Amino acid sequence: MADHIKIRKAPGKWVVRAGGAVLGETSNALELSEGDMSPVIYFPKADLAMSFLDGSDTTSHCPWKGDATYYSIQTKSTVIEDAGWSYDNPIDEVSRIKDHIAFYTDKVTVEEL
Repeated sequence: MADHIKIRKAPGKWVVRAGGAVLGETSNALELSEGDMSPVIYFPKADLAMSFLDGSDTTSHCPWKGDATYYSIQTKSTVIEDAGWSYDNPIDEVSRIKDHIAFYTDKVTVEEL
């Protein structure tokens, strides 16, 4: 793994909300720190209301994590396009983030309870 990526269990309980609804709550979140960027919280898919998330056609590639797929969120009044991303088959060195989704905090609310 690139020395600039660190993954640890995020302390505490975390929640993600969008459009006034709670999409997930977990005590099993992971915190990924990459270089000097702000840490990102990854939620286990098992702890999310996946029925609110729709896969989008957007993809991206990170040389240290692999290929990302994106999710849009259907709320009561709108669709929040590409609000979250997941590495379905991450590079071995970051395999802990498999089956997790991270969210853009300028599109949804991610907070520690």
